[in-house]
Amino acid sequence: MTYTTIVYEKKEHIAYLTLNRPKVINAMSRQMYAELYQALLDFRDDPAMWVAILSGAGEKGFSSGHDLREDTLGGFAEEMQSGFWREDDPAMAIYWGLQVWKPIIAAIHGYCLAGALELALSCDIRIAAEDAKFGLSEVLRGLLPGGGGPQRLPRVVPMGIALEILLTGDMIDAQEAYRIGLVNHVVPVAELMTKAEAVARKICANPPLTVRAIKESTMRGLDLPLEQALRLNKFLARINRDTEDSREGPRAFIEKRPARYKGR
Repeated sequence: MTYTTIVYEKKEHIAYLTLNRPKVINAMSRQMYAELYQALLDFRDDPAMWVAILSGAGEKGFSSGHDLREDTLGGFAEEMQSGFWREDDPAMAIYWGLQVWKPIIAAIHGYCLAGALELALSCDIRIAAEDAKFGLSEVLRGLLPGGGGPQRLPRVVPMGIALEILLTGDMIDAQEAYRIGLVNHVVPVAELMTKAEAVARKICANPPLTVRAIKESTMRGLDLPLEQALRLNKFLARINRDTEDSREGPRAFIEKRPARYKGR
């Protein structure tokens, strides 16, 4: 696929997905949603890719969110009814449950608002530059957050804080985002990608099939009663024990050498 609104690159075991409409602070258009969806599918299905880093091009921000100008010119209400915002629309699967058990790291600078914050919430680890600003501003436009913000945000931060962010539309800065647990790390702008890559490489040093099993057990377990979640974990652990990497890890420990994981 030819990408015009994102940049998709692969280096070693890391996939880089960069939102690339910097003139409009990477506002998320129909085309960008579709391209991001295709890139995520490729990342998911490529056995050589173990971790992804999602970021935004330009100096102003990760993304200002969904492109409201496109909605205004194209007819927002009509699109709501005709399918673009339907849960089963492929371009919206990035919000509505595209299952990618490989870890995805969001590297966030500048503005990360509305649909962009919902996109970041769908990632597994969030790293913020010191200039990052976060908000779910839909309420200010008379809209409901359509990309899972009301569902994902309370799963990351306390309910009262989530509701204040959702109901006021106020922005918070990087340090406040760190304080409430919205992001994992805050670093200087110049060190953002360095930090994201360092975390990605730490993950890549571990057996990729085990990493995916841990993510799947954790994420699916959140929606299950504890007893069922424990059964799921036991089931995935049993499958993982049959992999070559699961045998390589203990063997390398006994032989006092670095493990050589192959994703098999």
